[in-house]
Amino acid sequence: MSPGLLRAPRTVIFGPGQRATLGRQVATLGSTALVCTDRRLAGSAELRAMIDDLAGHGVTAAVWSETEAELPSENITACHDAMTGRGIDVVVGVGGGSCLDMAKAVALLLAHGGPLERYYGEYVVPGPVLPIVAVPTTAGTGSEATPVCVLTDARRELKTGISSPELIPTIAICDPELTVSCPTALTASAGADALSHLVESFTAVRRPASALGERRVFIGKNAISDHYARWGLQLIGTALPAAVEDPADLAARADTMLAANAGGFALGVAGTAAAHALQYPLGAITHTPHGVGVGVLLPYVMRFNAPERLAEFAEIGTLLGQTADSERELAIKGIEAVDAILAKIGIPKTLADLGLTEDRLDYVAEQGLVSKRLAENNPRPLDLGAMQQIVHAAHRGDRTQPF
Repeated sequence: MSPGLLRAPRTVIFGPGQRATLGRQVATLGSTALVCTDRRLAGSAELRAMIDDLAGHGVTAAVWSETEAELPSENITACHDAMTGRGIDVVVGVGGGSCLDMAKAVALLLAHGGPLERYYGEYVVPGPVLPIVAVPTTAGTGSEATPVCVLTDARRELKTGISSPELIPTIAICDPELTVSCPTALTASAGADALSHLVESFTAVRRPASALGERRVFIGKNAISDHYARWGLQLIGTALPAAVEDPADLAARADTMLAANAGGFALGVAGTAAAHALQYPLGAITHTPHGVGVGVLLPYVMRFNAPERLAEFAEIGTLLGQTADSERELAIKGIEAVDAILAKIGIPKTLADLGLTEDRLDYVAEQGLVSKRLAENNPRPLDLGAMQQIVHAAHRGDRTQPF
């Protein structure tokens, strides 16, 4: 039997209106909360109601509403400095992936001190952080269920990460009503990120059973991560395009949020791979939203990896409603079905469309290899030549099937 691993929040609450449970849940963890959010959400009626709910359950709340997109490291430091000495004993993230990752990073710093860069990498966090409660308002990153905090360090000119099981939120409250106000472009970008999590975790490297005992956050695809990836792929194929087409479709919003949550469970142990590794330098150069960047890269990464994951891409085809007479044909249809979802939600087709110039292609390929934990997670070995092959194909829009 194939081995499996699951790391997860202590409690996951899902459903329309479930944000009303926030005060009761936070009160079980502490009495002084930091709420990390952004300016768009800070003035919303929903957030005000959550703050009132916290107060009604005896929780004093300090609100940090200056979380910035792509989470600059200096933004994290500013929040930590402002909250030091205020008796914070629980951190709540309300918002998209940057807000949830802000909560993770500040919970870490309040528990163990800075500087932030000492924690970059895997298994560097020395022990438990402050309790974290994650309330996502987008359906994409799955950060409410993952052991990863992703941030932008301007000194390094690319995104970096802190990976540790200590960063998994204690409680996740997933209320799809909170996603209804998302702008269409944000729904599409977040959804493309969720789709890439599901595909990359389902097709990641498969390591031997001994990997479960290694000090490695991403152990590769396994029996449990595959279960969540299959579930999410079944949901997202129809739900995401429907949510983009009709933002008021709460059923589509709910299924998309469930798919994103499933992607978080899957990637939290299986990990992502080449599309995410390449997006880090791509995003730093083009300032492209993360989900858009991985969405553009994913079709080309799938084609590169297909010779090593024919059965998985064939199964993706089945999960996305395709049929065929052979495994090869079904795998091609699976890849093309993912292409079609990305096209329906308006993700550009090439890196040129994102403004990446030809003279920067080899730099992106080189820097993609810097994210070693992601590059090593790819099912087909990656070296500079392989990365260049993917990036150049993605720039010119070459989606030729390589198998």
